[in-house]
Amino acid sequence: MAEGHFLRVIKRKEVLTLSFGAMIGWSWVALTGGWIEEAGTLGAMIAFAIGGITVILVGFTYAELAAAMPKAGGEHVYSYRALGRNASFLCTWAILLAYASVVTFEAVALPTVVEYLIPDFSRGYLWTVAGWDVNATWVAVGAGAGAVMTAINVIGIKTAARLQMLVTLLILLAGAALIFGAAIAGDSENMTPLFTDSYKGMLGVLVIVPTMMVGFDVIPQSAEEIDLPFEQIGKLLVFSILLAVAWYMLIIWGVSMGLSGEERQAAQLPTADASAAVLGSAWGGKLLILGGVGGILTSWNAFLIGASRAIYALSRAGQLPAFLGVLHPRFNTPHRAVIAIGVLSMLAPLLGRPALVWLVDAGSFGVIIAYAFVALSFIVLRYREPDMPRPYKVRHWKVTGIAAFVLSCSIMMLFMPFSPAALIWPYEWAIVGGWWLVGLVMMVYSSGLRESATPPV
Repeated sequence: MAEGHFLRVIKRKEVLTLSFGAMIGWSWVALTGGWIEEAGTLGAMIAFAIGGITVILVGFTYAELAAAMPKAGGEHVYSYRALGRNASFLCTWAILLAYASVVTFEAVALPTVVEYLIPDFSRGYLWTVAGWDVNATWVAVGAGAGAVMTAINVIGIKTAARLQMLVTLLILLAGAALIFGAAIAGDSENMTPLFTDSYKGMLGVLVIVPTMMVGFDVIPQSAEEIDLPFEQIGKLLVFSILLAVAWYMLIIWGVSMGLSGEERQAAQLPTADASAAVLGSAWGGKLLILGGVGGILTSWNAFLIGASRAIYALSRAGQLPAFLGVLHPRFNTPHRAVIAIGVLSMLAPLLGRPALVWLVDAGSFGVIIAYAFVALSFIVLRYREPDMPRPYKVRHWKVTGIAAFVLSCSIMMLFMPFSPAALIWPYEWAIVGGWWLVGLVMMVYSSGLRESATPPV
């Protein structure tokens, strides 16, 4: 066994399910009804189309860079080479916010699902957060699952990738049942209203699209462990984004076809109720819930992989404590980095269900910052190093790079206080502010570690 080195063990199907499964978490079950309510059926679909175009353009820049520099750490590697040490830290710290938000989101989502299936299971009052009572059994489910997912990722990426493939099949089965059921038994009159609250509703949905789509970047994060020609890495990355955009838009359509506006408002989980309605049986809703549980596991699994590799890269570059950049002597995984993120997921249920929305919005802000850095790195390296070997080469790179950067910055502005889709004060700004405060401390700390650093490129 190649001790102390990543092993190239992930094959094509595993790469695709790792990326697609990361982008399809619990949100498609829990939040679709809210998106339709906020923007209308067509408004929500257009918001995902616009956001999807932005992510696809960013994905092209990732695809070229991942194929050219297939190193663990992804964004950190590209921004370090193009923009320097400090910019690479800011970029990676931003994507870590997104990864950590998704991992913690899934730890909160799982007990929410269990509560839906077993209404009386939540017992043992602990405290109240934002008007919601946090109970001991509810916390235990999320924290316990966090411990299991952490252990799986410590054991090895091959084990995690196999889990990803198996559970992704369950997600596809549940989603396909809803979509085909809507096509056969749905009612187009249920799609009204097509638009809600004019452009404000669409903006409200648009700002969360980056976090719904974050996950394809797990491919470059784990590029050192992918056993494929480098050109194929880029192609699979772009293809997985297209699949995810189509998935979200079809689910929105399926839910709107299955339930009327009044029924969606009255439903606890409109996606599950819509599946039951179009399939004509309660088992349809249960199948969709199982698919949602699968989404929780695939997303949780993938972002433990992505976050741990990002932490590993920062540590190896001397930008985080050195002990986080150690590979397990037997499993060849960054086990300490995995455990660090795993502990966050175990603590997240202590915040209760209100944390679901806060974590999604805060994570969206982080990922769009990282996307802007990667797009800028793509442009800089094309100018500075035109002869760099690029197994996957983007056509019309100037248009693609500039559009990706401008669109990312434009979406970033939607989170600001002057926007109708701004982050919620004080909860979401507290998450973002606290994260960047810790990051600032780490930047100051790492300034004294340059001599022991290993540049990522």
